[in-house]
Amino acid sequence: MKLDSLITKASQEKRKTVAVAAAEDTEVLEAIASAVKLGLADFLLFGNEEKINKIISSQHAELTSHPGIKILAASNNNIAAEMAVKAVKSNEANVLMKGNLATASILKAVLNKEYGLRTGAVLSHVAVFEVPGYNRFTIVTDAAMNISPDLEQKAQIIKNAVQVAHSIGIDLPKVAPLAAVEVVNPAMQATLDAAALTTMNRRGQITGCIIDGPLALDNAVSRIAAEHKGIRSEVAGEADILLVPAIEVGNVLYKSLIYFANAKVGAIISGAKAPIVLTSRADTAESKLYSLALALCSANK
Repeated sequence: MKLDSLITKASQEKRKTVAVAAAEDTEVLEAIASAVKLGLADFLLFGNEEKINKIISSQHAELTSHPGIKILAASNNNIAAEMAVKAVKSNEANVLMKGNLATASILKAVLNKEYGLRTGAVLSHVAVFEVPGYNRFTIVTDAAMNISPDLEQKAQIIKNAVQVAHSIGIDLPKVAPLAAVEVVNPAMQATLDAAALTTMNRRGQITGCIIDGPLALDNAVSRIAAEHKGIRSEVAGEADILLVPAIEVGNVLYKSLIYFANAKVGAIISGAKAPIVLTSRADTAESKLYSLALALCSANK
């Protein structure tokens, strides 16, 4: 599967609007320019009006006076975040995107009790990878939000990832709760949680997917490894969603796929009123574009 398919899918949906907080960022505006060219969405750009216009005029002249682009001045990054979140809250926009500001600043606005985007659900990071040589998307969660989630939080993290999987055409995603081993070990909490999540799925407490675990990474993604260890499972070797037990595992897996496997990625925060594109300031414009496409697909659900 190719992440370009998300761009195609997003372009075929009803046109949506993205609110961008602190849009005065070269890579962000490059991704926006590509998205506008592809007809993916309209954009509300909140931030330093002078800096935004300077980048647009020097690098993306086609966006000047474009009907799909509206620039709204904000005196600082915190105000830009607040304005962008309020635009989503009031349904002026369907997706929130982080620009050139700290993650803490935009999350503070998202979590604001008065105008924020909380739904009562856990917010979690969902990353969709295109891994060279692998014939399916690999969805990793949660690599950026929840530090050490408990069983209830893991159940919600799975539900968020399943919703994203459904939005990109994976109708019945296979979920592997990862651990270091494939058997339940009372001394290893990850295995206990994995077994409980599997039972919850079989009893209808977590729906729309198939869960089986605990599974080590090799058994989750390789049929050969699973068969070699005698593991019989609908998920083993064919996992669509990899649920990591803690943020350190997710962070290392995420970066290993990018830097060792040359994978491409699009990622969003799920569980809020609307999808949130919360890419790193170090991410490429291509990654930001894939994340935008993923968010737009997810917004349709």
